[in-house]
Amino acid sequence: MDSPEVVVVGGGHNGLVAAAYLARAGRSVLVLERGREVGGAAVSFRAFPGVDVRLSRYSYLVSLLPRKIIADLGLSLDLRRRRMSSYTPVGDSGLLVDTGDEARTAASFAALTGSPRDFDAWRRFYAMTARVAERTFSTLTEPLPGKEELRARIDDDRAWSALFERPISETLQEDFGDDTVRGVVLTDALIGTFAAADDLGLRQNRCLLYHVIGNETGDWDVPVGGMGAVTGSLADVARAAGARLVTGAEVLSVDPDGEVRYRLDDVEHVVHGAHVLANVAPPVLARLLGEEPTEAPEGAQLKVNMVLTRLPRLRDSTVDPREAFGGTFHVNEGYEQLATAYAEADAGRIPASPPCEIYCHSLTDPSILGPAERAAGAQTLTLFGLHMPARLFRGRNSEARAEALRATLASLNSVLAEPIEDCLWTAPDGTPCVEAKTPLDLEVELALPAGHIFHRDLSWPYAEPGRTGRWGVETAHPRILLCGAGATRGGGVSGIPGHNAAMSLLRP
Repeated sequence: MDSPEVVVVGGGHNGLVAAAYLARAGRSVLVLERGREVGGAAVSFRAFPGVDVRLSRYSYLVSLLPRKIIADLGLSLDLRRRRMSSYTPVGDSGLLVDTGDEARTAASFAALTGSPRDFDAWRRFYAMTARVAERTFSTLTEPLPGKEELRARIDDDRAWSALFERPISETLQEDFGDDTVRGVVLTDALIGTFAAADDLGLRQNRCLLYHVIGNETGDWDVPVGGMGAVTGSLADVARAAGARLVTGAEVLSVDPDGEVRYRLDDVEHVVHGAHVLANVAPPVLARLLGEEPTEAPEGAQLKVNMVLTRLPRLRDSTVDPREAFGGTFHVNEGYEQLATAYAEADAGRIPASPPCEIYCHSLTDPSILGPAERAAGAQTLTLFGLHMPARLFRGRNSEARAEALRATLASLNSVLAEPIEDCLWTAPDGTPCVEAKTPLDLEVELALPAGHIFHRDLSWPYAEPGRTGRWGVETAHPRILLCGAGATRGGGVSGIPGHNAAMSLLRP
């Protein structure tokens, strides 16, 4: 085949965004994806044989995908807002955050904490993050600002100090008196990030920042049809614009001059691109270039997918399970519980009571259920377990996976009125519909280094020493650009690195 102008290594959502922009601008683009389908971590999958339920197997919600990208590319997407933000069970009661009823939320805070203080602090904290979001999010698809330029744009010294300079633990302890409330806020700082609340390296702060600035609101939306609908639309647009998407193509090496070797159907091929866009983690790119990786990221999560015959009953009889699971359902994620779990994992032990959070996609979007499953009342649960670093699974992945799953389900059962196992759908072969993915599973299935869902620690959304460049996608090799989550301003299902890599060629 004729060599394309641009070779994209990896057909995940960021690679597809880059391909779509470049192809629509008239560039010839070849996307090489080693999997059987494009989409990377953003796919819908029938995980259980004989069960017609399309789970968002890996990534599962959308917040950071800019409306600008959706509009620019004309994507056909239906992203639905969840009425319930979160529910956190505490004993036989709980904390319900209802975005449609502030009075109800205030009453829930008062019942849990005994005063209006923490609800007032909650409102102030999220008003602060909303201001930061309004002033920061649009910069993510612009040339990379300097640190002081971004600080001036935010123009809020307290917010800058709380989010960018001091460990988030200090703000949480100053602003909130209740352990549960502190924990609910902290969880967004720990998704896929193995860190303590007081980590001086501020990895937890960077993670929190990206969780609260999406589309200037921080809202997390449900993609109708599952995550596969997002990447399916991107693939359609890229193909329609002329990009060639090749699946089953394993890239073997990349040369700084733009030569890419790959294997397809047991035959090796070589193409030369004027530019290579790497939609892979930086350590993976280093290996493809024949270089030694300069960093060793570590993922820290357990992903559990379930299909249920019905939602479980709660110990808190005042809340409908459909409301509790309609947003983010926090399990054993109090501030001190998170600290204990981190200490246990840091010492090399699977936490005794793993903190985790859950949501039910099918409540907001029943289209992912087949006709028989929908008629029978089936529901899905997606569970994301915190503080499960890859080190806990090295050398014994199968055994540790089973141990971590048992501990996690026991943790969930501690806040339910009945065991979750009693609610699991049974596949035709007699097996319960529950699967767990460890960081090492993600390393094998998605080429994520040690299962790190962000490819490496998240960066600040401004130019930093060693991670500079006009768009935050540049590497030491002029022809090679990052277009995946490991780029500056990467992470999450955003398409931002893909957009920025394309813009670095179209708007240098």
